[in-house]
Amino acid sequence: MSDSFTRLTSSHWGPGIVRVKGDKLVGVTAHGDDPAPSDINDNIASSLNGRARVLRPAIRKSWLENGTTPRGRDSFIEVSWDTALDHIAAELTRVRDTYGNNSIFAGSYGWASAGRFHHAQSQLKRFLNTQGGFVRSEGNYSFNAALGLMPFIVGPYRTHVAAATRWSVIAKHTDLMVMFGGMAERNTQVSDGGFARHRMQGNLDVCQKNGVEFVNVSPLRSDFRTGAQWMPARPGSDVALMMGLAHTLLDGGLHDQPFLDRYTVGFDRFKSYLLGETDGQIKDAEWAAVQTDIPAQDIRDLARKMAVKRTMMSLAAGVQRTDFGEQPLWMIVTLAAMLGQMGLPGGGYVIGYGVNGNIGNMERPFPWGSLPQGDNPVPDFIPVAMISEMLLNAGKPFDYLGKKRMFPDARLVWWAGGNPFHHHQDLNRLHAAFQTPETVIVNEINWTATARHADIVLPVAAPQERLDFGAGKSDNALIPMPQAVPPIGEARAEFDIYAALEKRLGGTDFTKGKSQDTWLRDIWKVTQDHAKSAQITLPDWDDFIAGDVVSLPDPAPNQIFLADFRADPVANPLPTPSGKIELFSDTIAKFDLPDCKGHATWFTPRDLTAKTHPLFLISGQPKTRLHSQLDNGDYSRSHKIQGREPILVHPDDAAARGIENGQIVEVFNNRGRCLAGAKVSDEVRKGCVFLWTGAWYDPDFDAPQARDRHGNPNVLTHDVRTSSLTQSPASHSAMVDVAKFTETPPDVQAFEPPDFTKGPSK
Repeated sequence: MSDSFTRLTSSHWGPGIVRVKGDKLVGVTAHGDDPAPSDINDNIASSLNGRARVLRPAIRKSWLENGTTPRGRDSFIEVSWDTALDHIAAELTRVRDTYGNNSIFAGSYGWASAGRFHHAQSQLKRFLNTQGGFVRSEGNYSFNAALGLMPFIVGPYRTHVAAATRWSVIAKHTDLMVMFGGMAERNTQVSDGGFARHRMQGNLDVCQKNGVEFVNVSPLRSDFRTGAQWMPARPGSDVALMMGLAHTLLDGGLHDQPFLDRYTVGFDRFKSYLLGETDGQIKDAEWAAVQTDIPAQDIRDLARKMAVKRTMMSLAAGVQRTDFGEQPLWMIVTLAAMLGQMGLPGGGYVIGYGVNGNIGNMERPFPWGSLPQGDNPVPDFIPVAMISEMLLNAGKPFDYLGKKRMFPDARLVWWAGGNPFHHHQDLNRLHAAFQTPETVIVNEINWTATARHADIVLPVAAPQERLDFGAGKSDNALIPMPQAVPPIGEARAEFDIYAALEKRLGGTDFTKGKSQDTWLRDIWKVTQDHAKSAQITLPDWDDFIAGDVVSLPDPAPNQIFLADFRADPVANPLPTPSGKIELFSDTIAKFDLPDCKGHATWFTPRDLTAKTHPLFLISGQPKTRLHSQLDNGDYSRSHKIQGREPILVHPDDAAARGIENGQIVEVFNNRGRCLAGAKVSDEVRKGCVFLWTGAWYDPDFDAPQARDRHGNPNVLTHDVRTSSLTQSPASHSAMVDVAKFTETPPDVQAFEPPDFTKGPSK
């Protein structure tokens, strides 16, 4: 009898078939029904079986022995599960009794895994809610400015995502699509919670076949496939470009005044600003050309084309991750309103096309069941991008959405299902901030930089090592995830970890006396009930988990964003103070913020104003992994240059610095420095460099500015938010320089386990 077999699995980058030999996962291949499967699956086996795997509970030596070695630089002592859990139970009790639950911060933010039950953040938050609550984070790193701003001017951003005009409509009706920030297909490999089929490539094929014209406004040519007009605008200048387009429309009488009168409020206030009546600066095409490096005539020609064609505009999520990132959001709405095509088939705007594989492609037909998190009695929270601020400024005030709030005093930090040393900016500052809590606990599969900055590290099972089911947040499929292999080493499912802690701390509110199997069946029953309400019958649990992907009908295949509002704005008002699109927001204006006014406004990016370094740093999601997940996998590592993350350098910029293709270079500014592998290419705009995100942070604390050996761009980004309105990350507004690295390159240590030393177990 053969000891080889296969199992189905799900991930954020699609379904896969797990190949098993004995008790070892040896590979994951594509599901046969996926038209464009992702190669990210090629990372799974090598990552889960790699040297970086956390095999046993471990405690930082200095924390255990009252030493002084800082987090991130210390060795660890492997301990028994009982010892680790006893320490955690004692710390939770001590902090809760001494300081209160608002000194416990559950920093869990990230993509976690695709399963509905074994979702790291849901498990941790449910557990802590049963223990009196915790301080949480609000928002996300991906499109936080949109989450904060859009409710003031159009409505909740998540409504934009769910209601986005479908690509089938664009293929049929759109003449021209203008993409601010491009629309990189590498991003569409992934989606929140996963999906069964990658549809984006096929839908774009149909659009191009039908003659849709695409304009890629981005400093990176490959931010859209071939066949598009490339307008390589200067990074951070999208607002200026849109204003130049808007002025051309206004000056030529090409704007739709009846639409503005019926569906919007506040255009006259913006119009005065556009014409320079309020600040003395006319924002015409000539002015925009200076800000963007796009010729004024090209700007005027594009505006006139947009006015006569059915035009859809797209704003990439990365464009609002810039200094004053609220402004491109507000400006694309303003420009779309001036064109007057919102709510028409194939016209208007959408924020986020291409941010994942499902926006505009699919939506779920009914809600999925999930693990209930319960109620959090602690009201305190921070905006997600203010981790360092919180840890370094306990008790100090901050602005958020027009209100004054106070930073909590986080004595205990618990992280699960994410990696702040990937997501966050200015990692040298974050490293310093992580020295301030009394205790840091991290649940992890691998020894990431976040795990190395913990006091207690708990090894957790990977998705292929436990039973679950996948269901994407915006997909129309349900995917069985039977356990394929046992957990490696002493790794445990997080449910079992919290169940064991619950016994030490008392109570049964977390488990409710149920096993994992019972919880899964209950969640599946909830999903069945929702399906029944939608007149859909799902198989019972045992048949489902032993079967294949369950595909469901598309709930809105011909969806058009804002169609109902356009048809009757009185009967279908927007959830704004006026019920209309607020091109001027009296609410925001009354906040009297210096960095976010009452209408779309141009601000010069901060690093550009400072003029400290000559090159714009841009970064983005690579094709080889999801953010930092599985960076130690074979597929991700195969695209590195001498073990470092590749950085794209324009030939002219490379020649000026004596840099050749394949060389190790040092990227630096006044915040930090890192090593990367040069890829000389005219794919990137002159004056810019492009460094992929997600290389595991690998600081050399003995080198200048704790130089990162591996190529993580967040050692270079600033930790100032977009504005005091939404406090969002502005990682795409950084200036750097690049030089050939002439020293002997240090070995990359990112994928090695930390040093382990012997010591007391209690």
